[in-house]
Amino acid sequence: MKLHELKPARGSVTRKTRVGRGIAAGKGKTAGRGTKGQGARGAMKHAYFEGGQLSLVRRLPFRRGFTNLFKIYYQEVKVEQLEAFDAGTVVTPEMLAERGFVRGTDKPVVILGNGTLSKKLTVKAHRFTKSAAQKIADAGGTTEQLPLLLTGARATIKKITKEQLAALKAQQQG
Repeated sequence: MKLHELKPARGSVTRKTRVGRGIAAGKGKTAGRGTKGQGARGAMKHAYFEGGQLSLVRRLPFRRGFTNLFKIYYQEVKVEQLEAFDAGTVVTPEMLAERGFVRGTDKPVVILGNGTLSKKLTVKAHRFTKSAAQKIADAGGTTEQLPLLLTGARATIKKITKEQLAALKAQQQG
């Protein structure tokens, strides 16, 4: 076999069908598009065009919108969960993670005021609700607020605590 003897397999190459060339050609008049209707009158609009029905993109406005890059996502721990610790214990986010109350120490912890507390504890967290701080104090314990390292968009700008940010703002204003 030589190079000039090569040719494609029989039936694999066909000529393009020429449409709209008269009735005798077999694809004349409507050129295979049928009679009337959208397909006869031009190409389809776009991939997600739904025949004039309100498109999915416009039916789901709640899918679009705004994501706050500066939002701080806290891990929540209730006061009643602190009852699991022995009296006099210093409760830290690391201890809460060990017990399975929070997923890890990468996100800040907030103590919520749900439930009651009967043990004297020293609780360290990034934030306390007023009722949680009151219930811990009523049980004879103390609260210690940990510095909050900012994450997300603020962390990419500069890794500073909330207090340092407030001090910078006060310095700029006065």
